[in-house]
Amino acid sequence: MERIDDLGVKNLKLIQDTELFCFGTDAVLLSSFATVKPGAKVIDLCSGNGIIPVLLSGKTKAEHIIGVEIQKESYDLAQRSVLLNDISDRVSFINCDANDIKTHLPSGYADCVTCNPPYMNGNWGFLSPSDKKAIARHEITINIDDVARIAAYLLKFGGYFSIIHRTERLCDVICAMRKYKLEPKRIRFIHSYANSAPKLFLIEGISGAKSALKISEPLVIYGENGKYTDEVSRLYKGEN
Repeated sequence: MERIDDLGVKNLKLIQDTELFCFGTDAVLLSSFATVKPGAKVIDLCSGNGIIPVLLSGKTKAEHIIGVEIQKESYDLAQRSVLLNDISDRVSFINCDANDIKTHLPSGYADCVTCNPPYMNGNWGFLSPSDKKAIARHEITINIDDVARIAAYLLKFGGYFSIIHRTERLCDVICAMRKYKLEPKRIRFIHSYANSAPKLFLIEGISGAKSALKISEPLVIYGENGKYTDEVSRLYKGEN
């Protein structure tokens, strides 16, 4: 079933299909965390229904944002959201396997690469490659090493790579980033509640940078009343 969600940022809206993977708080947090300078060219990998490119069009002054999505159904939704919001001058999408990006974009094209990748790896039993939600959640068509390699290809020297991932994959993420010379420079752990252990983290690396990692203050999603904290509420409104 399709629905149109108001994103709360500059009247932007997103078309979603509940039979496909729908966006969550992680996409909102990543779109606020990523360093996107005015005039930047941005690539969003594993773009799904286009939530991050659409949000970045409202939150930043990027020149152009391109989402890369392998699933045709999600790509079609993203394209329709671009038309709905009248942002085709700044946002576009490519329907392809990100591993084949070299046939679409040149090396060093981007100032920033973002990705909200599939989180799950390991032995899950049989997962159908035609299962649309499984592809979004599990490393079936792309893994974290692929994401880092592709980002390194796309980024200019000094470009920013920003992703969100689960804490149990922290070592995998950092190892992949360093393997492809995307030096981790900033990390922020995400807690559901102030007294809970973090389940997610945001991390940003810079292509070709020297080592020096900054640990930012924790990001807490819910207050004691079970509602979004003031910070997360601001992020949903596009206020950093």
